[in-house]
Amino acid sequence: MKQAIVFDCEFLTAEGSPSRFWCGPYDPDPVIAQVGLVKIGLGDEFPVLDTLRSHVIPQDRQGERIALDPFFTRLTGIAEDDITQDGVPLTQALADAREFAAGEKLWSWGKDEFNMVAISCYVQGLTPPIPVTQFGNACDLLLKAGMPYNDLKQTRSNTLAAYYKIDHPPLRGHDALDDALGVAYVLQHLLGQGALEAADFA
Repeated sequence: MKQAIVFDCEFLTAEGSPSRFWCGPYDPDPVIAQVGLVKIGLGDEFPVLDTLRSHVIPQDRQGERIALDPFFTRLTGIAEDDITQDGVPLTQALADAREFAAGEKLWSWGKDEFNMVAISCYVQGLTPPIPVTQFGNACDLLLKAGMPYNDLKQTRSNTLAAYYKIDHPPLRGHDALDDALGVAYVLQHLLGQGALEAADFA
């Protein structure tokens, strides 16, 4: 193992959608609108080697672009102009993610692959280009490194670095790249301490 890949995604939501499990009559399908990826070297100093942030054009079951709910924009900072100017089709975003990972496992805080690949591809009628076996749950790594389970259950990707009291550049919560960086900084810290090793990312 020469590198580890951490990713995060932001998927559509509206106010109250989580409490309704996205089943309300006006709730959007939870398809992705942004993906962030971080590549960590697994050599001596575990540097951040590369990053990638992609805005994704969210489409509904009829192939039409989905308008962003104002709540989603307030939460993530992603506006319609971001999608219009920088958005790419889901197929391109996933192809870019696959190329970025170069066959390595993709780790997220939880199971973001269900929104990034499974749900989004299902809604668009696409065959997932990245197999489910290529994804891992970074929570498993934290448990292996000794994080108490009760603490893990109460910690989110955007608060994980603060839990470990790690100094880092400013990060915006609910930005896919910044959330992935937050997890990556913690993994760097644990690798440096010897609580994790390269083989754990296989």
